[in-house]
Amino acid sequence: MPRNPHVVAVCGSLNDDSKTRVALRTALDAAAAAGATTELIDLRDHELLPYGWDGADGSDAESLRRSVREADAVLFGTPVYHGSFSGSLKNALDYCKRADFDGTTTAALAVAGGGFPRATLEHLREVALTLDAWPLPQQVAIPNSGSTVGDDEIRDGDVERRVRELGEKLVRYAGVERYPEAARAPADPATVD
Repeated sequence: MPRNPHVVAVCGSLNDDSKTRVALRTALDAAAAAGATTELIDLRDHELLPYGWDGADGSDAESLRRSVREADAVLFGTPVYHGSFSGSLKNALDYCKRADFDGTTTAALAVAGGGFPRATLEHLREVALTLDAWPLPQQVAIPNSGSTVGDDEIRDGDVERRVRELGEKLVRYAGVERYPEAARAPADPATVD
């Protein structure tokens, strides 16, 4: 783990009353309490024309990419739309390159108005792997968000615990791509009995 890991959450919801944003802030609060610096990338604040549109310059794409590149861990957060993640998050990720995520620890959080959003989490995991990131095995699904998440807090204690634990794990496993080298590093003779 880097000494002071930087954890970034990307909010794929554009709604002002986003339950996804509430959940991401909860995860980032836990990451900060675990010793990380944090940043919420709110896609409402980024001008990102549809990727690949002829003439689109992706005005804020470089700042988005820079934030992702500088992160030790990235949390993708999305509402569930038709069994997958939001178009705004897909568009933002389309602007990113593999080099922006190369070896970065990632995790996914999906917020559904209805049942368990398993497919959405699987889609985000596949995208993370395609971007050469290191997705954590743990991810968080928040079903029935109308009763589970309020305007500024998670109402369900078990869901809140899982979201906070995800934030802590992002800190704990930030820089996981360097683990094989760290595990093979020779022991410091001063610490060997």
